[in-house]
Amino acid sequence: MNGDEVVRKVAKRDRALPVLGWREWVGLPDHGIEWMKAKVDTGARTSSLHAFGLRRFERDGADWVRFEVHPWQRSTAEAAVIEARVFDERVVRSSSGEAELRPVSRIPIRIASLVRPVEFTLTRRDEMGFRVLLGRQALRNSFVVDAGRSYVGGRPPRATRRRNLADDPAALPDATAGPGADATDTAGDPR
Repeated sequence: MNGDEVVRKVAKRDRALPVLGWREWVGLPDHGIEWMKAKVDTGARTSSLHAFGLRRFERDGADWVRFEVHPWQRSTAEAAVIEARVFDERVVRSSSGEAELRPVSRIPIRIASLVRPVEFTLTRRDEMGFRVLLGRQALRNSFVVDAGRSYVGGRPPRATRRRNLADDPAALPDATAGPGADATDTAGDPR
Protein backbone atom coordinates (compact mmCIF):
# COMPACT_ATOMS: atom_id res chain seq x y z
CA MET A 1 0.00 0.00 0.00
CA ASN A 2 1.49 3.35 -0.98
CA GLY A 3 1.22 6.61 0.98
CA ASP A 4 -1.81 7.92 -0.92
CA GLU A 5 -3.74 4.70 -0.27
CA VAL A 6 -2.98 4.92 3.45
CA VAL A 7 -4.18 8.53 3.61
CA ARG A 8 -7.42 7.65 1.75
CA LYS A 9 -8.06 4.66 4.04
CA VAL A 10 -7.55 6.73 7.22
CA ALA A 11 -9.68 9.60 5.86
CA LYS A 12 -12.53 7.20 5.00
CA ARG A 13 -12.43 5.63 8.48
CA ASP A 14 -12.32 9.01 10.25
CA ARG A 15 -15.32 10.43 8.32
CA ALA A 16 -17.59 7.96 10.12
CA LEU A 17 -16.44 9.03 13.60
CA PRO A 18 -17.82 12.01 15.57
CA VAL A 19 -15.53 15.03 15.85
CA LEU A 20 -14.41 16.58 19.15
CA GLY A 21 -12.55 19.82 19.75
CA TRP A 22 -9.56 20.32 22.04
CA ARG A 23 -11.95 21.09 24.89
CA GLU A 24 -15.43 19.73 25.42
CA TRP A 25 -18.29 19.70 27.90
CA VAL A 26 -18.78 16.19 29.31
CA GLY A 27 -20.92 14.61 32.03
CA LEU A 28 -20.77 11.88 34.65
CA PRO A 29 -24.37 10.66 34.34
CA ASP A 30 -24.16 7.92 36.99
CA HIS A 31 -23.16 10.56 39.54
CA GLY A 32 -25.60 13.37 38.77
CA ILE A 33 -23.08 15.61 37.00
CA GLU A 34 -24.60 16.78 33.72
CA TRP A 35 -21.84 19.18 32.69
CA MET A 36 -18.17 19.80 33.38
CA LYS A 37 -15.34 20.96 31.18
CA ALA A 38 -12.77 18.51 29.86
CA LYS A 39 -9.53 18.97 27.97
CA VAL A 40 -9.10 16.54 25.09
CA ASP A 41 -5.41 15.63 25.17
CA THR A 42 -4.14 13.32 22.45
CA GLY A 43 -0.68 13.61 24.02
CA ALA A 44 -1.88 11.79 27.15
CA ARG A 45 -2.41 8.04 27.04
CA THR A 46 -4.68 7.79 30.08
CA SER A 47 -7.56 10.00 31.17
CA SER A 48 -7.47 11.77 34.51
CA LEU A 49 -10.20 12.96 36.86
CA HIS A 50 -9.69 15.58 39.56
CA ALA A 51 -10.45 13.75 42.83
CA PHE A 52 -10.80 15.87 45.98
CA GLY A 53 -10.40 14.18 49.36
CA LEU A 54 -9.45 10.82 47.87
CA ARG A 55 -9.80 8.03 50.45
CA ARG A 56 -9.22 4.31 49.96
CA PHE A 57 -11.34 1.64 51.63
CA GLU A 58 -12.17 -2.02 51.23
CA ARG A 59 -15.55 -3.42 50.17
CA ASP A 60 -16.20 -7.14 49.75
CA GLY A 61 -12.46 -7.81 49.67
CA ALA A 62 -11.83 -5.31 46.85
CA ASP A 63 -9.98 -1.97 46.92
CA TRP A 64 -12.33 1.03 46.49
CA VAL A 65 -11.98 4.81 46.58
CA ARG A 66 -14.31 7.59 47.71
CA PHE A 67 -13.73 11.14 46.53
CA GLU A 68 -15.47 14.36 45.58
CA VAL A 69 -15.76 15.80 42.11
CA HIS A 70 -16.24 19.55 41.86
CA PRO A 71 -17.84 20.14 38.46
CA TRP A 72 -17.31 23.91 38.40
CA GLN A 73 -13.87 25.36 37.74
CA ARG A 74 -12.36 27.31 40.65
CA SER A 75 -15.23 26.28 42.96
CA THR A 76 -16.13 23.57 45.45
CA ALA A 77 -19.88 24.21 45.06
CA GLU A 78 -22.20 21.35 44.13
CA ALA A 79 -19.64 18.62 44.78
CA ALA A 80 -20.62 15.03 44.00
CA VAL A 81 -19.32 12.15 46.10
CA ILE A 82 -18.22 9.18 44.01
CA GLU A 83 -17.34 5.68 45.15
CA ALA A 84 -15.58 3.49 42.60
CA ARG A 85 -13.73 0.20 42.55
CA VAL A 86 -9.98 0.43 41.98
CA PHE A 87 -8.96 -2.06 39.33
CA ASP A 88 -5.37 -0.93 38.79
CA GLU A 89 -2.63 1.45 39.87
CA ARG A 90 -0.39 3.23 37.40
CA VAL A 91 2.66 5.43 37.55
CA VAL A 92 1.78 8.59 35.67
CA ARG A 93 4.23 11.33 34.78
CA SER A 94 2.62 14.74 35.09
CA SER A 95 3.17 17.58 32.64
CA SER A 96 5.74 18.94 35.11
CA GLY A 97 7.70 15.67 34.88
CA GLU A 98 6.87 14.28 38.34
CA ALA A 99 5.96 10.59 38.60
CA GLU A 100 3.01 9.64 40.80
CA LEU A 101 1.37 6.29 41.57
CA ARG A 102 -2.37 6.77 40.99
CA PRO A 103 -5.41 4.54 41.49
CA VAL A 104 -7.37 3.74 38.33
CA SER A 105 -11.16 3.34 38.21
CA ARG A 106 -13.63 2.84 35.37
CA ILE A 107 -16.28 5.55 35.46
CA PRO A 108 -19.01 6.10 32.85
CA ILE A 109 -18.69 9.47 31.12
CA ARG A 110 -20.81 11.21 28.50
CA ILE A 111 -18.70 12.56 25.66
CA ALA A 112 -20.87 14.33 23.07
CA SER A 113 -23.89 11.99 22.94
CA LEU A 114 -21.97 8.79 23.71
CA VAL A 115 -21.84 7.33 27.24
CA ARG A 116 -19.04 4.86 27.85
CA PRO A 117 -16.87 3.61 30.71
CA VAL A 118 -13.46 5.27 30.74
CA GLU A 119 -10.38 4.37 32.75
CA PHE A 120 -9.47 7.39 34.87
CA THR A 121 -6.42 7.89 37.00
CA LEU A 122 -7.53 9.76 40.11
CA THR A 123 -5.47 12.67 41.38
CA ARG A 124 -5.58 16.27 42.54
CA ARG A 125 -5.55 18.54 39.51
CA ASP A 126 -5.61 21.82 41.48
CA GLU A 127 -3.05 23.50 39.28
CA MET A 128 -4.74 22.40 36.07
CA GLY A 129 -7.47 24.39 34.31
CA PHE A 130 -9.73 21.40 33.63
CA ARG A 131 -11.24 18.90 36.08
CA VAL A 132 -11.18 16.17 33.41
CA LEU A 133 -8.44 15.26 30.97
CA LEU A 134 -9.47 12.84 28.21
CA GLY A 135 -6.54 10.82 26.89
CA ARG A 136 -6.09 8.65 23.81
CA GLN A 137 -7.53 5.49 25.38
CA ALA A 138 -10.90 7.22 25.92
CA LEU A 139 -10.95 8.52 22.34
CA ARG A 140 -9.48 5.63 20.35
CA ASN A 141 -11.71 4.26 17.57
CA SER A 142 -14.62 6.46 18.73
CA PHE A 143 -13.73 10.09 17.97
CA VAL A 144 -11.61 12.28 15.73
CA VAL A 145 -10.07 15.37 17.35
CA ASP A 146 -9.99 18.71 15.56
CA ALA A 147 -7.46 20.67 17.65
CA GLY A 148 -8.60 23.95 16.09
CA ARG A 149 -12.15 23.72 17.46
CA SER A 150 -13.86 23.75 20.86
CA TYR A 151 -17.11 22.32 22.23
CA VAL A 152 -18.05 20.49 19.04
CA GLY A 153 -19.91 17.81 21.01
CA GLY A 154 -22.42 20.30 22.41
CA ARG A 155 -22.63 22.87 25.15
CA PRO A 156 -24.91 23.38 28.11
CA PRO A 157 -27.34 26.30 28.22
CA ARG A 158 -25.80 29.73 28.71
CA ALA A 159 -26.96 29.85 32.34
CA THR A 160 -25.00 26.67 33.08
CA ARG A 161 -21.90 28.07 31.38
CA ARG A 162 -22.23 31.20 33.55
CA ARG A 163 -22.34 28.97 36.65
CA ASN A 164 -18.96 27.57 35.64
CA LEU A 165 -17.47 31.08 35.67
CA ALA A 166 -19.11 32.30 38.89
CA ASP A 167 -17.26 32.60 42.20
CA ASP A 168 -20.29 30.98 43.89
CA PRO A 169 -22.18 28.84 41.35
CA ALA A 170 -24.65 27.70 44.02
CA ALA A 171 -25.93 31.29 44.30
CA LEU A 172 -26.95 31.41 40.64
CA PRO A 173 -30.28 30.11 39.29
CA ASP A 174 -30.37 26.36 38.71
CA ALA A 175 -29.66 25.38 35.12
CA THR A 176 -29.74 21.63 34.95
CA ALA A 177 -30.89 21.07 31.39
CA GLY A 178 -29.45 17.88 29.99
CA PRO A 179 -26.98 17.23 27.19
CA GLY A 180 -27.56 18.95 23.90
CA ALA A 181 -29.76 21.65 25.40
CA ASP A 182 -27.73 24.40 23.76
CA ALA A 183 -25.71 22.45 21.21
CA THR A 184 -26.74 24.75 18.37
CA ASP A 185 -25.90 27.99 20.22
CA THR A 186 -22.50 28.85 18.73
CA ALA A 187 -22.75 32.63 18.80
CA GLY A 188 -21.50 34.86 21.57
CA ASP A 189 -19.71 33.56 24.65
CA PRO A 190 -17.54 30.57 23.63
CA ARG A 191 -17.34 29.20 27.14
